[in-house]
Amino acid sequence: MEFVALVTLLLIFQYMTFMMLCGMARAKGDVKAPATSGDEMYERALRVQMNTVEQLVITLPAMWICAMYYRPLVAAALGLVFFLGRLLYRTAYMRDPAKRGPGMIIGFLANVGLMLTALWGVVIQM
Repeated sequence: MEFVALVTLLLIFQYMTFMMLCGMARAKGDVKAPATSGDEMYERALRVQMNTVEQLVITLPAMWICAMYYRPLVAAALGLVFFLGRLLYRTAYMRDPAKRGPGMIIGFLANVGLMLTALWGVVIQM
């Protein structure tokens, strides 16, 4: 379970980093709160941040359920795959939003893997 906790912390740190990068893009683009548009690079950073939090709502509970009812190392490995997918997603999105697909697919497949193994583990325990 320690690896699952470590990956959880990595995901939280990654999200915090995305938040800070978004804030920096807001300042650089001179986008005054409460506005959420006006500078393309800020808008890209904001979409990365928001999409990441939307995905974490799936990833974190699925990873912990997978760890508890299936296998902690599988949960941690899939969580790490999600983490790497998010890195690829952000890098691509900031360069060219049209090329974000591979990172998104990696994260999506990691989440599907987490949900299916979590479900399998719960059903077997019943």
